[in-house]
Amino acid sequence: MRLLALIILVIPAVAATLGIKLIRDTLFGITHPIFFHISIQLIAALVFLIGGIAFIGGFIRYRDKKRKSSNSKY
Repeated sequence: MRLLALIILVIPAVAATLGIKLIRDTLFGITHPIFFHISIQLIAALVFLIGGIAFIGGFIRYRDKKRKSSNSKY
C-alpha cells in the first residue's frame, strides 16, 4: 500500500514541477511547441502547479484525518 501511495503522490509532484518549469520558461520568453501562445503556456503552467500542490495537500489532509492525527486541527 505504501508503494501505491508513493506512486499516487509522484504524479502530481511531477506535474507541479513541470508547472514551475513552464512558469520560468514563460518569464524568459521561451515557448514550447505544444503551446500556441505564451499566455496559454502560462495558464497551463499555473493549472499544473496549483493542481499538483492541491492534490498533494488534499492527500495529506485526508490521511491525517483518517489517522486522527493529534497535530491536525481539523
